[in-house]
Parts: sequence; C-alpha cells; structure tokens
Amino acid sequence: MTKKKLRIGVIFGGRSSEHEVSLISASCVLAAIDKDKYDVVPIGITKSGQWLLGDNALPLLTQQVQRELESSGRGSEDIWLDNQQQVIPVSLVPIPGKAAFVSMNPQTDAAENRQILAGLDVVFPVLHGTYGEDGAIQGLLELADVPYVGSGITASALAMDKAMAKAVLAARGFPQLPYIVVLRSRWERDPQAVRREIESQIGYPCFVKPANLGSSVGVSKVRGPEELDAALSEAAMYDRKLVIEQDAGNVREVECSVLGNDDPAASVPGEIVPSREFYDYIAKYHDDNSQLIIPARISEKTTKKVQELAVKAFKALDCAGMARVDFFVDKDTEEVYINEINTIPGFTPISMYPKLWEASGLSYGELIDRLIQLAVERHRDKQRNATSFKPKK
Repeated sequence: MTKKKLRIGVIFGGRSSEHEVSLISASCVLAAIDKDKYDVVPIGITKSGQWLLGDNALPLLTQQVQRELESSGRGSEDIWLDNQQQVIPVSLVPIPGKAAFVSMNPQTDAAENRQILAGLDVVFPVLHGTYGEDGAIQGLLELADVPYVGSGITASALAMDKAMAKAVLAARGFPQLPYIVVLRSRWERDPQAVRREIESQIGYPCFVKPANLGSSVGVSKVRGPEELDAALSEAAMYDRKLVIEQDAGNVREVECSVLGNDDPAASVPGEIVPSREFYDYIAKYHDDNSQLIIPARISEKTTKKVQELAVKAFKALDCAGMARVDFFVDKDTEEVYINEINTIPGFTPISMYPKLWEASGLSYGELIDRLIQLAVERHRDKQRNATSFKPKK
C-alpha cells in the first residue's frame, strides 16, 4: 500500500520589510523539498495582506517586487533566484498563468480561513519579520489546529522583540553587552533626555536597532553624537521600541544553529566576516564579499561554550524546531556575549542556518525533513493536553 504523502504548505512574503528576503528563502525551500515525499502548496502573502495559493504565488510576488524596484528607479541590476538557485535578473522570472487570490484579512469569515488551512498536514512558515516571526502567523495556525515548523506563539514573540528577549536572557544570567530600551514616543517628546541617557549609560560607538525587526533593517552604527539623531529616527520608522546597545569592539561574529524540540542539539558554530563595517542588510543579501567561515575560528573550549549557550538560550525562550543564536566572541580574551535569537532564520543559499547544519552532517533536504518531523511531533504532544477540566472528587 502506497503511503499517503504529507501535504506541506510553504508560506512566504508577508507584511514586513523583510518581504523580499522571505521570497528568496522560500525559493530555496521550494527547490529543495522532496516532491516525491510531499505534496507542496506554495502560499504567498502580499505586502497588503492578501494570500495567494498555487504554484504561481512566488512568481507573482516576485513580479510585484520588480514593479516596486522599477518605480523606485532600480531595475535590471537587482537580482533574484529561480527554483534552480540560479542568479537571474528579477525581470526575467516567468509569470505563467495565475494564482488564486484569497483574502485573509480579519474581516473575512473565519470558516473560510480555516478551510484554506484545513487541508494541510504541516505548514512551513518562511516568513521573516513582523506578522510571520513574531507569533502572529503562529497564533492563526494554532487556532486552525495545524502543525507548523518552528517555535510557538510565546517564543516567537519573545525572540522577535529584542528588548523582551534581552530582559529574559538577563534574568537567566546570560552574558550580554550593556543596552537600554527607548520608546519612540519618548524620543520624539524629549530627545535631549534620550541623548543624555545614551551617552551616560552606553557611550560611543553604539548600535541603534528597531526592537522588532531582523535582517539588520533599520540598524545603524553610531560613532559619535552627530550620528545619533539620524540613527534613532531611522529605527523609529520601523518600530515603537528602540534598542541601543554598546559596540562589541574587537570581536568575532559567531552564529550557532539549533535544531529540536525539548532536547535540541547545536550545530558546529560559524563565523561571519562582513564586507562592510558591520553585517548590515547590504552585506547580508547584496554583497558577495562577506565571508562565512565554518567552523568559526575559536578554540575548542569556546566552541563548546557557544554550543551550550545556544541550547540554553533556545530552552530559556521555549523555542521549538529551529533557531539561530548569534554571539560576539572577543578576539583577545574569547569572552562570549549572546546577541540575539532568530526563530525563523534565513534559508537563502548564503544563509548560515542551513550551511551550519550541512557542515554538521545534515543536508539541506534532510534538514527540511527533520523540521517537518519535529512540527508533527510537537503538535502530537500538544494534542495530549486536556481541553476540559474534571475536578477531583
């Protein structure tokens, strides 16, 4: 008897400034997933929140990105990836046929939303940033009672909010660089007080970040007071909470991938050598000169410490499935500081998460299989929870 193939929904795009990165990650996941083992249903989400179902969802969203690039004066120099992971101009991505547009706005009938997801055995969210990595899509999938890859609502929301994640990690004794959190409303109301607080508690150089974004969107390195206002204003474009963190100094940027549920494992750590002053959006996605060094150039003792801290941080935030944990390691003393946790790390060809597992003996395709398996196991475990109360006699 032929075993029934699992129906996997791969969700990508989304209402986020990381929309474009999500499309690249999804292109790679869709190319690598085993079509003999799974029936794959691509599900794209536009920047306005519409859902697209079908094989043409990715090309249609790519076309929308191309139109935006052209309207902003950019075009053929910008690149994309096709399903064979070949670098090609965005404008050459084919748009055959049509995909079905399905409204998933809050006003839509809830029964319709559930019906869209009900036919799926597992959902693989490849959504970076807001409404995808912050617990929002996870909440929808919980309501639909569909297994999904990655962390649940609480861990997703905590990890996405750098301010909250840092507070939790500080309470658990993890080593971190000094930081403060400033609300956008306070910065706009009393900029002088904010400047004084940053200069007295953090100093220069420092980094200014939106609390709830990834891919280094809105992040600035501030070398002196003349750069502070612009950095705070840029970060405030993306979030109401801003994190200001002390510069790490002479360090290595080390990343470690974690895989599992209750008993997670850590990969071999890797090292980022950015082509620019820090690992910003351009260095991550548009510049081939950034280096990924695997394994990281750290001692065996520090490697073990990074792996142990990565697993402990994964557990501290109650993550599941996957996460990439980022560290700073002092080049002279090898002191280790945790930077942040990413619950939906990049799956692009140059992303560290799959590369680190490949270096640890798990291929890209095998990694996808394992993540789907972990999603099913976690959902099955959750099904054991009682949903009615029986008082003891």
